[in-house]
Amino acid sequence: MMHQSQTAIRILLVDDHQIFLTGLQLLIEKEPDMIVVGTATNRAEALALMQEHPDIVLLDLDLGNESGIDFLPQLIEPEEPPRVIIVTGVPDPELHLRAVRLGALGVVLKLDSAGLLVKAIRKVHGGEMWLNRPMISTVMTELIHARAKKMDSEALKIAELTVREREVIALVAEGMRNKQIGERLFISEKTVRHYLTSVFDKLGVADRLALMIYSFQHGLAKIPTADPQVERTKTALRTS
Repeated sequence: MMHQSQTAIRILLVDDHQIFLTGLQLLIEKEPDMIVVGTATNRAEALALMQEHPDIVLLDLDLGNESGIDFLPQLIEPEEPPRVIIVTGVPDPELHLRAVRLGALGVVLKLDSAGLLVKAIRKVHGGEMWLNRPMISTVMTELIHARAKKMDSEALKIAELTVREREVIALVAEGMRNKQIGERLFISEKTVRHYLTSVFDKLGVADRLALMIYSFQHGLAKIPTADPQVERTKTALRTS
């Protein structure tokens, strides 16, 4: 049964297994604040259903003859893009990392519980990122390796940041896109892009994910909590 609430989280499901799609739709529509606006099994169907203006897209990476990661950037092209959560049976942290670099804001394994997926949907819809354990492990490994760099030089880089640039960094780490950052800070998207270009240049990072990792490492932003494991990892990181 489809919920009619105008405030419901609108969700598009993309997976090539019809049985999984049916089960996932039944699971989601049991939630009073969620509605499935469409189901797709391939790229063409998924892009066509973007006219339904989903808030969240649950995207499988393995779609048989296609890869969800290949058209992920197209899913987030609209002026008001949906937030993409990868729902995959492939436990490959490197592939997950690539998806996040391309714009995904969450990763959930098909082996995870239904409750975890529902929680991830709400968190990502609310503006947070959702990192599963393999992703956390990958990110934390990068952080630990980064600690081998000279901290004095990093401190000089950070000292060059303006107050506004620090605000932009913190909002990027929360998973906000340029339009949302602009609305929060009452500046244009063009100005946000200008600040990001300056930040990338000053800190020597290549993209938003690298900036997120850098900001966590150097205390410019807080690591988002996906589950209790994150808190234990954060504690270990502080003492490493």
